[in-house]
Amino acid sequence: MTEFYTLEQIDQIAEFIRSRVKVKPGLAMILGSGLGTLVDSVEEGYNLPYQQIPGFPQTTVEGHHGNLIFGYLEGQAVVMMQGRVHYYEGYSMAQVTLPVRVMKRLGVEILLVTNAAGAVNPKFQPGDLMLITDHINLIGMAGLSPLRGPNIPEFGPRFPDMSRAYDPHLADLARRAAQARQVILQEGIYACLAGPSFETPADLRFLKMIGVDAVGMSTVPEVTVAHHAGMRVLGISGISNKANLDGSTITTHKEVLEAGKVIVPKMASVIREVLSLL
Repeated sequence: MTEFYTLEQIDQIAEFIRSRVKVKPGLAMILGSGLGTLVDSVEEGYNLPYQQIPGFPQTTVEGHHGNLIFGYLEGQAVVMMQGRVHYYEGYSMAQVTLPVRVMKRLGVEILLVTNAAGAVNPKFQPGDLMLITDHINLIGMAGLSPLRGPNIPEFGPRFPDMSRAYDPHLADLARRAAQARQVILQEGIYACLAGPSFETPADLRFLKMIGVDAVGMSTVPEVTVAHHAGMRVLGISGISNKANLDGSTITTHKEVLEAGKVIVPKMASVIREVLSLL
């Protein structure tokens, strides 16, 4: 398991991709569980499977197809990650966040990150969208930071400020986009846990007590690395299940994937509008 990557290793992967793809994306999207069908909206799409990219981590989770999709959406040159890798799959934090650093070296300046998240806020319903206004990096606080190891100054400083991890201007565009497309957009704080087990009712009550609105097993490491590298970040969660604060319900991955079918049309509509506003 690779704990650290050098700039040379990252650039070798970026150069491999560049040699096969003509599109030069300025914007990237990471698509979470059940949200991979968003790639259907991409025009002139070119599919590059992760397994064809030397040194690229491979996804093992149902609902994460494992492709880089290059093309155009609302006139913007984009690259979409159709599926991501997670720490719980056995990867290091360096491997989990490698794609973000590769995309930065490809010229990406804006990252739109999506995920399927469980509700902690009892007002949220399955199928809702939540604009991520901030996050709580619980696994990072425990020492599993994707910035651990030798700092690469070409990406950013040793001690990056995280007070504006999510770009305020992009957040305002998302609010305007949701209003224009008549989509209700909740807002809140996302917490990242290591997984792969879903949370106990006690876990969820604790998260609610510290101000969390939605919880998942991804996103925060990617956002940390993107922000460190100077990328502007917009994060949107698709709420896949209700808050199980009293233990009265059972959460399954199948439920998460099913919720994605409701979430995708809303997410696609808002994202397309954001891109048109850009």
